[in-house]
Amino acid sequence: MGKSTAEFMPVNVAVLTVSDGRDASNDTSGDYLRAAAREAGHVVVDHAIVGEDVQVAIVNGGTGFNAKNVTPEALQPLFDREIEGFGELFRMFSFEDIGGSTLQSRAVAGIANGTLIFTLPDSMK
Repeated sequence: MGKSTAEFMPVNVAVLTVSDGRDASNDTSGDYLRAAAREAGHVVVDHAIVGEDVQVAIVNGGTGFNAKNVTPEALQPLFDREIEGFGELFRMFSFEDIGGSTLQSRAVAGIANGTLIFTLPDSMK
């Protein structure tokens, strides 16, 4: 087998630790993952620690209509059930402020493993 000719392309990485027993002083696995990503040449853009007792997750952004916005596609496969009508209701309220531009919003919601997940646009309008 020959050497790969693919050029290394660093990516932006966000590390999310989900644990009710970790904080900034003892997140050893999160610390390790961030260091390993940096050592491999990637850029760690953010990290967070979230407790496991979460009933609702709100994901803000990535719902637009261009090819870079893939939040709905990333999260919908995780849903056990989609909350039918959420996107339509969201767009109905948005229509009052932004008119037809609301069609660009792909807000969706569902439930996954007992947690409600809402995806919303990152625009305040």
